[in-house]
Amino acid sequence: MSTPTHSPSREEVMDLLRAGMQYEFGRTGPPEGFPQLPVIPAGRYTDPTFLELEMSAMWKRSWVYACHLDEIPEPGHFLLFTRLGSPVLIIHGKDGVVRAFYNTCAHRGAPLVQTPGGKVEGLVCQYHGWTYGLDGRLVNLRDKRDFVGLDLNCHSLAPVRCERFGNWIFVNEDANAPTLAENLGHIPGFFAELAPEQTRFVHKKSYHVKCNVKVLLDAFLEVYHLKSIHQHTVDRFLDHRGTTIQLWAGGNSFMFTPNRRPDWEDPGTRGMPKVPGVSEVIAKNNPSFMSYPNLVTPVADSGIPFILFWPCGPREMEIEVVWFAPGDNGEPLSPLWETRIANFERILYEDTQFAEFIQQSVESPGFRGLTLNYQERRIYHWHEELDRRIGIDRVPEHLRVQQVLAPFVSAVPVSPPPAAAAAEPATP
Repeated sequence: MSTPTHSPSREEVMDLLRAGMQYEFGRTGPPEGFPQLPVIPAGRYTDPTFLELEMSAMWKRSWVYACHLDEIPEPGHFLLFTRLGSPVLIIHGKDGVVRAFYNTCAHRGAPLVQTPGGKVEGLVCQYHGWTYGLDGRLVNLRDKRDFVGLDLNCHSLAPVRCERFGNWIFVNEDANAPTLAENLGHIPGFFAELAPEQTRFVHKKSYHVKCNVKVLLDAFLEVYHLKSIHQHTVDRFLDHRGTTIQLWAGGNSFMFTPNRRPDWEDPGTRGMPKVPGVSEVIAKNNPSFMSYPNLVTPVADSGIPFILFWPCGPREMEIEVVWFAPGDNGEPLSPLWETRIANFERILYEDTQFAEFIQQSVESPGFRGLTLNYQERRIYHWHEELDRRIGIDRVPEHLRVQQVLAPFVSAVPVSPPPAAAAAEPATP
């Protein structure tokens, strides 16, 4: 897997994907030199010390999707994001900039907002009346005379990193983290033809599942399970034998699964508006991206789902599904979306039906760890990155994964993304 010496054209990229599928259909084993993947220790799913490390050193220091611009479309609109424990206030400023702050008054820590979303002219602490602008600056407080020498400029709301990719808004509690663009890596290059800056918010829903977050996330990083779990749905139109995978730096990855028939079209998307000019190899197959740590998105020219995996404790999690439609000049959303979302929910049930029982099993003495094959290498890649983000030396030795996949991390063959598709500060 050599590094390309140039940035291939779009058609060259498509040719490489076709070649990858042909190779996968014809192979009789893993590629030469691919390692036997070491067992992933069972304790990574159950050990309290490891799970605490995972939360503090990875989840709380990663770029995670928070909302779409349509959810806070005008100045004063806000959304309260609490998925990772801390209350983060995301707000659309009067200057058009979307910012994020901890929902914590600089006086004595009381909240500025108490509802999941809404619209305000300013931010006023309900406890003692300290008042902040939409840009987080402290602008007024009661009884200033009793705060001797108080400098208002030193008591702004504590900021949280907030950046945009297209119309999608991400946050990161780590002030020293790389930029969102660096975290996304090669993903914007593939997304460019899907016009992320024109997407529209359609729908979101969360589903509570009684398992560790990784139990369910693992299932969305491979298609080895299609013939068992999705016999009457996904396996009818996707051929897992031709799946081509790229492992990317930072734990990101790409999985491209061909349709069984080149002329097949998802009946749930017929008649829906589509992004014009999307390459045929993308439109007629199933590309799925992993943006580390918790965003899986199987994109299509007729709409994009963000499938998000959120920890709710050692044995519970939520899977959140958010749908986006391509931009279509302000026309009403297609009524076909209701059917499409319902169809997806049936597939999602198939994926989640065993999760609670798997959790019970991984906690039993009968579970020693994950034994993975070549098709499941995205799971191992995800775990390697987890240890790197925690710090390999900080992971207890009996719970570490061996770092064996570096030679198979691809320098993806795509041309640099257009400026409009790159990650950017959170402005409209």
